[in-house]
Amino acid sequence: MRYNLLGQTGLYVSELCLGTMTFGGKGFWEVMGGLKQDAVNAQVKEAFDAGINFIDTANVYSLGESETLLGQAIKDVGLPRDELVVATKATGIMNELPNGRGQSRYHLMNEVDASLKRLQLDHIDLYQLHGFDPLTPFEESLSALNDLVRSGKVRYIGLCNMAAWQVMKALSISDKRGWARFESVQAYYTIAGRDLERDVVPLLQDQKLGLMVWSPLAGGLLSGKFNAQGKGPDGTRRASFDFPVVNKERAFRCVDVMRPIAEKHQVSVAQIALAWLSSRSHVSSVIIGARTLDQLKDNIASTKVRLTEEDLTALDEVSKLEPEYPGWMLALQGQYRAKPPVKE
Repeated sequence: MRYNLLGQTGLYVSELCLGTMTFGGKGFWEVMGGLKQDAVNAQVKEAFDAGINFIDTANVYSLGESETLLGQAIKDVGLPRDELVVATKATGIMNELPNGRGQSRYHLMNEVDASLKRLQLDHIDLYQLHGFDPLTPFEESLSALNDLVRSGKVRYIGLCNMAAWQVMKALSISDKRGWARFESVQAYYTIAGRDLERDVVPLLQDQKLGLMVWSPLAGGLLSGKFNAQGKGPDGTRRASFDFPVVNKERAFRCVDVMRPIAEKHQVSVAQIALAWLSSRSHVSSVIIGARTLDQLKDNIASTKVRLTEEDLTALDEVSKLEPEYPGWMLALQGQYRAKPPVKE
């Protein structure tokens, strides 16, 4: 297991992060996994023993049950708190009351305390906004998050699923006020969906933010278990919940190229998809969530895959983005300043 710095912090996180969306199964979330305490304990132990020190959850996963199961697993397995980086989130709908969602100071303060209680922890290492709240001004949310950092309840803050301009606006506000800044971005990114590279990745690189990748297998489509029509084994998440949105034709072109590479390395197609992500210098950690222990073990084994230059060239070529303006114009004009002048 390799470890990467999270953005410009001094915090090292494992290249793989254990995702917990499959923990618990209240209501809608049952389709994600429905794992109970014994299965959760087994996954947490397997991940930690493999070197994973990073675990990501959210208050909205099974309406708090995921956090509860994770907190109990840390106790049951006996994991040392000072060797774990625990991340959770707030923004989603926790109840149908007027203030049961969003990023108001009221909601964030309440949800931090509720998450700490469920996790049985005295602090959260990375607290993330789970999306964009169009009603709450950034100033209010960022002020509340800054106070949570100063209080010691939260160590670092991050965000999920925002546009580049929103991230930059938030960073500017924090810089102007001298508040704690976002240190990480959690976003959807796969070999079959590289849209993030148009605007968000350049921003991450410029502002030195860490990138946490969710759904690295595109909801299972990149596992190699689905056919070109998108049909896969019964019981898979994709079979009942077709998310995230993916260009399936593009995805299966990528699978067609990944399959022979997987055979050459004698690994699963899923491991090639994960290894490609880990090869990206702008990726801090890839979040893996599994319904079974065997799936988790297969995903963890991707850390041992070393793609060759030939492999990477083939994967990059089949998955490359179509040129869009202003990107192609910036590249065209920028080439004249890419190399220093030489006097013959």
